[in-house]
Amino acid sequence: MKFGILVNEGPYQHQASDSAYQFAQAALTAGHEVYRVFFYHDGVNNGTRLTVPPQDDRNVVDRWSELAEKHSLDLVLCVAAAQRRGLLDADEAQRHGKDADNIAPGFRISGLGQLIEAAIQSDRLVTFGD
Repeated sequence: MKFGILVNEGPYQHQASDSAYQFAQAALTAGHEVYRVFFYHDGVNNGTRLTVPPQDDRNVVDRWSELAEKHSLDLVLCVAAAQRRGLLDADEAQRHGKDADNIAPGFRISGLGQLIEAAIQSDRLVTFGD
């Protein structure tokens, strides 16, 4: 089965990101395909490279980056939601005259069309968070 995953909540204020990550990991281990993980609303905060959790806590952002690298996952941050929350890739930072970018490895910024495409191309679109 081919899954699209939608994450609507940030990494540390809600269980949604952890649940989405564990779902993706379990699906891949079981031999399923994850077409795309789309991060929307506060979910885009899963994609900042500036997160520094305490040493005894899980690093949600690094877990997503490592899973993406291991399985060639497409991790997409909604461009409008990301910009509202100060998340920029190098191109967006330059376009808006900012002096830095902060997107974690394995993530990319794109529009809502990527969510629609994931829903069309996947057998199921599974949503985590409100």
